[in-house]
Amino acid sequence: MLGITTDHVPSLTAWAESLKGITYPLLSDFWPHGEVSEKYGVLRSENGVPNRTIFVIDKEGVIRHIAQYDQMEQPENEDLFAELAKLEPVRHALLQARKQEDEAELPTGGVVLYCTRWCPSCVKARKWLIDHEIEYVEVNVGTSGKAAEQIKQWTGGNRTTPTLDIDGTVVIGWDEAKVTELLLHK
Repeated sequence: MLGITTDHVPSLTAWAESLKGITYPLLSDFWPHGEVSEKYGVLRSENGVPNRTIFVIDKEGVIRHIAQYDQMEQPENEDLFAELAKLEPVRHALLQARKQEDEAELPTGGVVLYCTRWCPSCVKARKWLIDHEIEYVEVNVGTSGKAAEQIKQWTGGNRTTPTLDIDGTVVIGWDEAKVTELLLHK
């Protein structure tokens, strides 16, 4: 994704800073003034400013989508994402699944195991819970940003796994004695 405008570079820098950070490069079509905008047919001859236009161009350089907006209208991100999804449907499906996981509420009550699939201590915690026939809900902090943030709040900034929430009591790291006390010696 690129942003192109006929403003000069210092103006682009100030604008990007006013947005509190953007994740794509901004390019200046300042000199020769509007040359790129003119080639794409969006430069207004009356004032030398391009129309607000979004072009979706695939990896082969073929224009797949064009949308024009009023100068003061802010395009909807969802509309753009839908067009981009048409270019890479499998990648889009994976991103959507991750977004839904991040938006889901974190489980509460009972035993919740916050972990990753590869962590050796998580494997021990999982095995212990299964061996003791303890029902639990597992949340993968590698794929859930919300879960990762929750663990950082509990740990003071670290993403320590496993972390267990046992009916509101948080156990950070695999502490078998503490888990045994909470679950088997009630």
